[in-house]
Formats: sequence, C-alpha cells, structure tokens
Amino acid sequence: MKFRYAKYGSTLRPVIPIKLKLRDKEIGYEVLVDSGADLCIFDAEIGRAIGIDIEKGKKNEVFGIGGKASLYFLHKVKIEVGGWSYDIEAGFMPDVAGRVMPWGVVGQRRFFDIFIVKFDLLKEEVELKQRDFK
Repeated sequence: MKFRYAKYGSTLRPVIPIKLKLRDKEIGYEVLVDSGADLCIFDAEIGRAIGIDIEKGKKNEVFGIGGKASLYFLHKVKIEVGGWSYDIEAGFMPDVAGRVMPWGVVGQRRFFDIFIVKFDLLKEEVELKQRDFK
C-alpha cells in the first residue's frame, strides 16, 4: 500500500488515513507514521468517540523529544489500514501532541511489527507492506 505524504503549510509529513474500531463503532483518523515512536498513541477524544472509557486503561507515561512526560492509557482496539484490520493495543492521551498536530501517531509496537515501512521523501510517499507471519 502506498500513501502520499500530506502537506501542512510548507512541510511534508508521512500522515496516512486509518479507521479506529471498537465493537460496532468506528471513526476515521489521520496518523503520523513515526519510526521514533515506541507505540501507537491516539487522542483520548477519538477513543471516547468509539466508546472507550479512557481512564480505565492501564496508565503509563511517555517522554517526548523535549523531555516532558505525558500520561496515556492503554486499550485494545482494531485499526484498519488500507482496508485491512488489525488488533492492536494503543495508548490514548488527552490532548495528544498538545493540539499542535491534528493527528495521532503509529509507532514501533503494533505498527512497525505488522508492516515493513518504506519512506520516500523525494517521491513524497510512504509504502507499507504487510509482514508475512508464517
């Protein structure tokens, strides 16, 4: 699957569309494909929209590039990428990215272990290949 980079002002970002699902609810959401992120983290409001009681998840903290700690809560959900659904565990964080960026983040655990990811800035695309789990 190939996705075009998204343009935000003069900046290109590998942002792709996904769907988040829980039972019979789903919502479309954009996520930054981030090889530096340890796990998938989505905005708490998105989780609430599909019926998650955010604060009932396992509480953890993550540190950003500036060294600031932020709390998140782990929950099991499904994500759909390019029409394919995957069960993952993701963090839900109030005001993810301080509302500076309008998207969530997909990272190493439960995204990069599902896909082989190729970034091509010159072609302005990110390519995902599903891993063969034999």
